[in-house]
Amino acid sequence: MKPEEENFGKSEQFNLTMIPGSFARKMRTCKIWQFFRFMVINIKMLIVVSKSH
Repeated sequence: MKPEEENFGKSEQFNLTMIPGSFARKMRTCKIWQFFRFMVINIKMLIVVSKSH
């Protein structure tokens, strides 16, 4: 197998990865949204733990 053929599959894999859009990037850096998601996840965990005890 030629070296070019070996690298073809590897470079093609990187082209298929998703790149987040501008809205997703803004949401990931927004401290208010992160705090809101943190609270929602904590409430969900409290519900699951309370059901098991």
